[in-house]
This record gives sequence, C-alpha cells and structure tokens, in this order.
Amino acid sequence: MFPLRKNNQVLILKIKRASLFVFCLLFFFIPSQNFYAVIQATPLPSSTQELDFPLPTVANYPVNLEKTPTLSLTARSLVVVDRDSAALLVGRNENLRVLPASTVKVMTALVALDYYRLDNVLVVGKMEKNGQGIDLIEGEKITVKNLLYGLLVSSANDAALVLAQNYPGGMVGFVKAMNQKAQALNLTHTYFANPTGLDSDPEGNLLTDFSYTTALDLARLAATALKNQFLLEIFSTLSITITDVEGKISHQLDNINELLNFLPGMKGVKTGWTEEAGECLVGYTERDGHGIITVVLGSQDRFGETVKLTNWIFDNFRWLEITPSID
Repeated sequence: MFPLRKNNQVLILKIKRASLFVFCLLFFFIPSQNFYAVIQATPLPSSTQELDFPLPTVANYPVNLEKTPTLSLTARSLVVVDRDSAALLVGRNENLRVLPASTVKVMTALVALDYYRLDNVLVVGKMEKNGQGIDLIEGEKITVKNLLYGLLVSSANDAALVLAQNYPGGMVGFVKAMNQKAQALNLTHTYFANPTGLDSDPEGNLLTDFSYTTALDLARLAATALKNQFLLEIFSTLSITITDVEGKISHQLDNINELLNFLPGMKGVKTGWTEEAGECLVGYTERDGHGIITVVLGSQDRFGETVKLTNWIFDNFRWLEITPSID
C-alpha cells in the first residue's frame, strides 16, 4: 500500500502546483473591477492653430470654363500638360505603351549633355545609313554642339549614333545611361533600345529589341528638356548650317517641325515618324505667359491635330488664382 500512498501524494502536489499557476495567470491577465475606472481618456489639444499670415495662392492654375466637348482626333494616344502646374489637361490612352520613333532623341540629347561639353570634338565612325540623316562623313571631326543641332533640328540618326559611339562603353553604355535617366525621371512606362528611335533595320525588317514609351512619359521628358535653355534654343531653330571643326564640311539643317512660325506661340520640341509608330509630335506652345506641352502619338496628321488641340486648350482653359481654404 505504501507505493499507492506515495503516488497519491505526488498527484496532490502536482494539482496544487497547477492551481497556483492558473491563479497567477488570472491575477496578471484579468483586470480587477476597478481597472477600467483608473484609465481615463483625456482629449489632447487640437494641433491646428490660427495662422498670423495669409495662405499662399495657387496662381495660374488651368481651369476648363467653357466645357466644350473635346476634339475627335486620330491620334492613338495624346496628352496636354500645363507647364507650371504639371496638371494633365487632356489625356487619351496616356499610359499606353507605344513606339516613340524619333521623339526618343530628346533623351539622347539629355544623356549627351550629362557627359559631353558642347565644345567637345567627336570623330564620326563607320556606320550603316538608316533613315533620316545629315550625311556625316566617316572620319569627320565635329563638335557636340553641332551634333545636337543635327539631332534635334533635322532628326539626324547619324548624329545620334556618333554621340553614342563616342560615349564610355559605346552604344551599349549610352543606351544604358538613357534607361537609367528614364528611371531617375520616373518614366515608369519607358524603355530605350537605341538612341535613334528606329524600330526596323535598313531593309525594313522589324527589330526584335525596340523602344517604347507613353504620351505621359514623353510629356515629363519634354518638361525636363525645356528647363535647359540651350535645348530650348535648338527646338525653336528653323534652319541653320553647321560645319566640321575645320569648316570644310557643311551640313544644312532645316527643322522638320512645320508648326514653327505657323502655330502662334509654338516653340518646337521633337517630331517622330516610322511606318510602325505613325506620325508623332511632342510640342511646346506659349501664349499670354502660359505654356503647354502637347504629345500626339500614332496620328494620321500630327501637325494638324496638334494645331487643333493647342487652339482648343487656349480657347477653353483659363489660368486662375486658386486660394486653398481650411474649414
């Protein structure tokens, strides 16, 4: 009988220990009757205060007062963005990825300016002619400044290639820099495959690696470029003759943008066209101190539709001073 008595004592001891453990849990985790009475919610003072100075006005914000229906246009995608407020005034398929054609040369110019000085002299290497060019000659020595004029006034593919070939890492390094800058500018729907915007080879075969972008990304890109006074000067150049460093080889450049000196206030920016991309135009127009960026992609009439779109904006929108209010 002794072993049974001993087992009972052990069992009783275990039960007592378990009861003590449960009691401790109840003591720590179940509040007493007065627990909630001790905790009182004290309202904090309001964080808002009266200001002893007037709120700033948001000046010159574009507002559509006329409410005229938007135009019927053929462009596959388009946007109009206000220069100062960055407000999107009109958009159609603004985030649709499309082929950009030569509008990519705005980025080509920005990347070139990040690395080169305008007076740097580059040597024209061997290249295959493809699309628009200014007939640069192999071995020709020409300044970066003149190459940029050729790039943006005449949309010269050969000028783009010279800028890329002389860049650290050559073509691969240049295109990498284009995409890095696109990321830095938050062009989230843009990819660059080359510095020209070409989407086919000289025989007309579509490239397996090609650039794409959106109307809204191109507007952002243009807004960045317009901050550069030198680029703004090139964009608005009707015609110019450039030469090599010795002045022996000359190239006559005529701006492809037909709206310069035609559409009131048009300051240019960049045209683009390929069979696959259709007609493209990124434009910048100023009137009465207000500037708008227009992007028309995949259009059947880039110039005519940019005119209609630009005039519609200035006819229907008014730039007003808007004062924020706090209720």
